[in-house]
Amino acid sequence: MSTPARYDFDTVIDRRGTWCVQWDGVAERFGVDGLLPFTISDMDFETAPEVLTALRARLEHGVLGYTGWQHEDFLSAIAHWYATRYGTALDTRQVVYGPSVLSQLSQLLQMWTAEGEGVVVHTPTYDGFRKAVTGLGRELRGVPLGDAAALERQLARADAKVLVLCSPHNPTGRVWTEAELRETAALARRHGVAVVCDEIHADFVRDGYTHVPYVRIAEAEAEAQGGPGRWAVITSASKAFNFPALTGSYGIIGDPDDRAEYLRRMETAEGLASPAVLSLTAHIAAYRSGAAWLDAVRAYVAENLALVAERLNTAFPEQAWEPPQAGYLAWIDLRPLGVDDEALQRVLIEREKVAIMPGSVYGDPGFVRLNVGCARSKADAGVSALVRALRAVRDDAPRT
Repeated sequence: MSTPARYDFDTVIDRRGTWCVQWDGVAERFGVDGLLPFTISDMDFETAPEVLTALRARLEHGVLGYTGWQHEDFLSAIAHWYATRYGTALDTRQVVYGPSVLSQLSQLLQMWTAEGEGVVVHTPTYDGFRKAVTGLGRELRGVPLGDAAALERQLARADAKVLVLCSPHNPTGRVWTEAELRETAALARRHGVAVVCDEIHADFVRDGYTHVPYVRIAEAEAEAQGGPGRWAVITSASKAFNFPALTGSYGIIGDPDDRAEYLRRMETAEGLASPAVLSLTAHIAAYRSGAAWLDAVRAYVAENLALVAERLNTAFPEQAWEPPQAGYLAWIDLRPLGVDDEALQRVLIEREKVAIMPGSVYGDPGFVRLNVGCARSKADAGVSALVRALRAVRDDAPRT
């Protein structure tokens, strides 16, 4: 699949010196400066030209005063995206705003849990969830991905109050089927557990797989049970269109009282009366005009992931690695190769001069997470370095 000529993803853009976490902050996480990074989940590409055009036009106005988000331009753009991308009718009265997905999660956890109570997550777990949950003094309870029996056991505990569902799942890229989501929603409702569904990776689902918005599942469950239940979706266009530095996210909360309480907390306790105007501008442009760019970047990243698969599986046939069902993060199981995690990280950093996230960050040693949301030349350099490092670690390992 070739990328349309109107978009250029091959040109490398130098991000050094732009206060970029992935590039300028690599020493803070890996202890060495100047590494080629494949780490935090943002992309090296410029955002869609349609978004940049809208941002420039807004800046040309010159006045950047306090701004509101509860208006037709923003809300109808979200509804348009859900309708055209996911075939889902959205009640925009259920939409709320937040400075980030994790900020929304924090507010919802404070609303729906008390200190010491349980918050259930799937493992491996995005480290931002772990920090949010434990930072509030709640107990993080992990359930292995795909273990339905373990999930029910955890939801059935008397002090389990919230399930944080990542759909698609980060870091594995797993896309939940509609049947799985319906079963999860029914389980949570049966045990009186609220669901917070993070869908920030939804727009990067690979061809052949389908993202099912949780709002569709929750509304069907509400209709069957005769009430809205306790659930929320938290998401943003910033991941798919690569503008996280603008901040800004939105949520969907089913219960009117919960929605009112969330807004009260945001506007009073958090002082969020005015959102980031450039974030609103970017969201509207992305959802109204950015679909072609998104399809092009998804196709390009799919080719990067195919490159990773080809290189890994040629070098290590026992690997049989397949690209994720969603996202631009290659979650790679290295356990079949029997390599030592710490030894691999030393070789990657000291010899290969690359930064690749170890699976231990997400609670799963024996894996790495390689970000290939970048120019093909960089993706090539990253997977080549990983293959060399794996060979070196295996060659250096003591014989038994």
